[in-house]
Amino acid sequence: ALLDEIGSKLALDPAPLFWPAGSGGRFKGMLDLRTQKFQPYAKRGAEPDDGHPAAVAFGGNAVDRFLDPDERAELEEASMLVTEASKPFDPQAFLEGHMTPVFFGSALRHFGVDELLAGLGAYAPPPKAVAAAKSGEPTHVVPGDPEVTGFVFKVQANMDPNHRDRIAFLRLTSGRFSRGMKLKVQNTGRQLSVNAPIMFFASDRELAEEAFAGDVIGIPNHGVLRVGDSLSETGLLRFAGLPNFAPEILQRVRVKDPLKAKHLKKALEGLAEEGVTQLFRPQFGADFIVGAVGQLQFEVMADRLANEYQLEVQFEASPFAEARWLTGTKAEVEGFENTHKTAMATDIDDQPVFLAKSSWEIGYVAERYPKVGFERTKERG
Repeated sequence: ALLDEIGSKLALDPAPLFWPAGSGGRFKGMLDLRTQKFQPYAKRGAEPDDGHPAAVAFGGNAVDRFLDPDERAELEEASMLVTEASKPFDPQAFLEGHMTPVFFGSALRHFGVDELLAGLGAYAPPPKAVAAAKSGEPTHVVPGDPEVTGFVFKVQANMDPNHRDRIAFLRLTSGRFSRGMKLKVQNTGRQLSVNAPIMFFASDRELAEEAFAGDVIGIPNHGVLRVGDSLSETGLLRFAGLPNFAPEILQRVRVKDPLKAKHLKKALEGLAEEGVTQLFRPQFGADFIVGAVGQLQFEVMADRLANEYQLEVQFEASPFAEARWLTGTKAEVEGFENTHKTAMATDIDDQPVFLAKSSWEIGYVAERYPKVGFERTKERG
């Protein structure tokens, strides 16, 4: 049933590399279908850190210590059936996005994790060349280039609520990074000394003394780095930014305690920088308008505002249904803004945004102002 769900919902051919012996309380371990070695599961009551028994040959007598004859016969029959019914694992098909290997295990019990990581190391694609621009000219950055370069693809606030930290996740694209290195932000020219880069593994974190192309490091900062920022030693490289999409739902947000309005502004800006939601400041009116692609984003936002910022907020219906970023010459955009002030706002980057009451209205004004672009997406960074 699990393999069928992967195939139908993800449109991928599942190729099991392991197969479990039993399930639930009957789970005894798993068989490596490639090597025919059986990896036993530790007995109930054992601590996760105690480790699991060493793998044994499934065809030998040693497996009898872990499986009774019926369990062994059941696993043998199931493994033969799934091997015949499934396509053999093809690394090239995996890299092309047509197939996925299937692993079994339990992170909570530290079982199967090593096998999963070994699979990632064996089959995951290596870092590739990344398109960029240098001094306005298109170029490519390859992993072997000596200059350390990378881009910020995620910002996460309050990972440590006690310290109100803000971590920018930098994906390295070339060079050999070492702790304490100075990197420049391309769009601001600001130089950063990366003295406390962090490597994450599940809930563990440690200082990264060095990192290479393909690695992701966390850089603690206080609003200096944004999603889409390009970093390099020279500060001349710019990678293509990540897109912002026009929200599907627009709502007003108000804080229940009016004395905390200033605190709300700071919190909303922080969440907008992370990309949790999009924030628009209307030219007229004191209320912020928040945009999202689904209702769940508003629920997540309200929960984070309450837990991380101690702000009780309420969302209300907005008179606007659509948002579009304006492009064009400065004179054309300003002319449009002057005649539609009540429908104008700015986003987190102070870019002009037209808030429309319907998609029909967007089509109407677009016909009247053919030299102004009404964009559904905006590049970040």
